[in-house]
Amino acid sequence: MFPRAGGSGVARSPGARSVCGLLARRALGFYARDAGVAHRFNLGLLRRIMCQEATKFKNVWTTHSASPIAYERGRIYLDNYQCCISSIAQEPRILYQKTKCSKSEKIEDALLLESPLGEMLPHPSDYKSSLIVLTVQNWLLRLSADSGEILEKIYLAGSCCKFRYLSWDTPQEVMVVKSAQNKLPAAARQAGIQQSVLFYLAVFQVLPLSFIGMLEINKKVFGNSVTDVAVSNGILIVMHSMGLVRLYNFQTISEQFMEQPFDLGNEFNWNGQVGVVGKYPFGLPCNIKITDTPPLLFEASTLENAFQIGGYPWHYIITPNKKKHKGVFHICSLKDNALAKNGIQDMKCCSLEPDWIYFHPDMSGRIIHAGPNLIKVLKFKEVKNNTDQMEIAEDFTIVANRENCVNDTVTVTASGRVVKKRFNLLDDDPEQETFKIVDYEDELDLLSIVAVTQIGADGRAHLDFHCNERGILLKSIPLLESWDVTYSHEVYFDRDLVLHIEQKPNRRFSCYVYQMVCDTAKDDECSSYEKTEKSFCKKGGRIFEYN
Repeated sequence: MFPRAGGSGVARSPGARSVCGLLARRALGFYARDAGVAHRFNLGLLRRIMCQEATKFKNVWTTHSASPIAYERGRIYLDNYQCCISSIAQEPRILYQKTKCSKSEKIEDALLLESPLGEMLPHPSDYKSSLIVLTVQNWLLRLSADSGEILEKIYLAGSCCKFRYLSWDTPQEVMVVKSAQNKLPAAARQAGIQQSVLFYLAVFQVLPLSFIGMLEINKKVFGNSVTDVAVSNGILIVMHSMGLVRLYNFQTISEQFMEQPFDLGNEFNWNGQVGVVGKYPFGLPCNIKITDTPPLLFEASTLENAFQIGGYPWHYIITPNKKKHKGVFHICSLKDNALAKNGIQDMKCCSLEPDWIYFHPDMSGRIIHAGPNLIKVLKFKEVKNNTDQMEIAEDFTIVANRENCVNDTVTVTASGRVVKKRFNLLDDDPEQETFKIVDYEDELDLLSIVAVTQIGADGRAHLDFHCNERGILLKSIPLLESWDVTYSHEVYFDRDLVLHIEQKPNRRFSCYVYQMVCDTAKDDECSSYEKTEKSFCKKGGRIFEYN
């Protein structure tokens, strides 16, 4: 055999060529048997199983509480995070139950912290999920998500401020702790004393937990009209009472105005005070002192400070800052503020609850615009002969099922009398199917939509799964419990689990747990609205209902 021109002079077997191809793919980061490939394959298999006709979701158990119920990654938290229940098993399994805490130990907010991949961490416990909680007495605690054991404890500050909120700057990387707005007592205000510091922000790198810095939001720097503040994706967002939103680079601020860096657990002497960083009674130093207005990145005037950035290339969504424009959304280029072609989105809804819009969380750059009877998924596309402008086009729409809805303005009675209606039904009238919740399940790449219809005295809801790429309906799950549209509701779809948390009047909370079953013999039991006999079980002092 003669070598081909340009060849190596060695004839290779098909197996050798396969090995070379595999090595070339590995050089680009592709591994046929790595954990990521196996994980994606398994999720694709789970999606196909879930969408089969024989697959149902059964309400396996229910519990009630006099305090708010929270859900995070297969764990249900009750009693102000003092009780944790696994939602994975068909029967409730209590992971931990703590004694009732005092008011001084009450948890104000919490974030779930997952272990990062591919990093060396200082402690074995860092490789397991943990819960970061903020207490009413300004303690920041890191708890084991499975046992509730305290892994780390940081004291934030004394009585000068009350920290109340936790949020992510960069998810699972940088965390922000925000105080409530500082307000002087009425007597101090009447005496003419001025309060210049409105908020405090403490910023941390997580796993290992390290202190980046604390800064104050001062009226003397940012103006008297400041109403709120946040840090997200490296941007300091300052909101003003007249609808103005201003953006600043947080990294630039920390580099320009940081007086001195500090490490948790180290001794220090700060402004005449000697203590340990993050320990009681001193807490954390306010080491980022903004003495002058930082460089402005961007500002926009919008109704109710509603402002979002996303898409590709970068765009932002606002509502013009006038009440008559409520429900009208403008999509503009972040580069030059130019309105996109077809960039004014207005559903013209006649409803008690307004429509809502946001950038799709699947990082596709698309936009979800949801109303009571219509969901539009919008996409960006280039305008012909104009590379500087983008056009907003419909990718697909999802329409509520209102085929049996009759809304005639003129009806004729059996006696022949003509009756004219003096009003039209609202778009979110409870007797018509109405969209209440639109969410995205990233692991299965599905849109999950809750639709509700009032049937007699009861409201009936169903959870629909739509293809994220084309909007095709793949599965519909009836929620068996009655749905009152005047109550507050949260619905979570997590792989093979559906969770419905309901808040009733007088601080009564209920949690309904549904799990995927593939037994065709139980089809009627899983999908029937008829009341079935319930059994009750008491675990850890808590009563659970079984269906």
